[in-house]
Amino acid sequence: MKLLRRQFLHLAAGAAALPAVSRVAWAQTYPARPVHLIVGFPAGQAADIIARLIGQGLSERLGQQFVIDNRPGASGNIATEAVARAPADGYTLLLVTATNAINPTLYQNLHFNFIRDIAPIASIDRAPFVMVVNPSFPAKTVPEFIAYAKANPGKINMASVGIGSPSHVFGELFKMMTGINMVHVPYRGTLMPDLLSGQVQVCFLTITTVKEYIQIGKLRALAVTTATRSEALPDIPTVGEFVPDYEATAWFGVGAPKSTQTEIVDKLNKEINAVVTDPNMNAQLVGLGVEPMPMTPADFGKFIAGETEKWTKVINFANIKPI
Repeated sequence: MKLLRRQFLHLAAGAAALPAVSRVAWAQTYPARPVHLIVGFPAGQAADIIARLIGQGLSERLGQQFVIDNRPGASGNIATEAVARAPADGYTLLLVTATNAINPTLYQNLHFNFIRDIAPIASIDRAPFVMVVNPSFPAKTVPEFIAYAKANPGKINMASVGIGSPSHVFGELFKMMTGINMVHVPYRGTLMPDLLSGQVQVCFLTITTVKEYIQIGKLRALAVTTATRSEALPDIPTVGEFVPDYEATAWFGVGAPKSTQTEIVDKLNKEINAVVTDPNMNAQLVGLGVEPMPMTPADFGKFIAGETEKWTKVINFANIKPI
């Protein structure tokens, strides 16, 4: 009887361990077929370029193709919903962007909850923005800009690439923290001609977009939006040097459907971090005006939660509504 009982307990323990063993084995063989990385923006834009670089690196490291699947529309919400509804098997991933922290407050009728439905896998990089003005604008520093804006409320036009875009909310954060009043002018197409001609006076844009104009004197850089100075513009101060605690950055990462197995998430995190920190990839990212920002899944999740809370406050304070 005792022998039979011992045999039963041994078999029961072995059966209980099978799911864990199969999960580990699955993670070890993953990926066994091509992986789709869904991007919520058109081909050729920054998100697409970052996705293709990371996808190529992962393909080389893991021996399976990482297919970039562009599904633009609704500020990335179409792509996010597609991944939220996809099987949680590691074969459908999302290129996560800063808009995923903005959209939950900006859009009221989403059919998904980003924090609840998307599991953070890995952060890729952050993209510093720079506050630029037309050279004819009288202010040459951030303090001078703030003083001018307070003396001339509502007379400064702040351009952006669209309502609720990073270039918009970064400017609204600046307004909120400085107490100034600027008129927001959103553009559907390019805003650069109007900025260069002085029809709009200030804008928050990526360094890559405006670096050449800064170098040839067609735009004046007042400050970068990150907490620390950018390698791309090392002589330009940060906004935070004049407005304590101001920090705003675009960023990119990778997520998956929420129930994706931990073993798969951890494997992808390890491989993405290896791609991002590879010296050749690092140089390519820096050349694009972004800064590598590897994180653990837990740290990336905390980062996203903090960003979502920040932009919720700004959107509510500025009463931003999508068109």
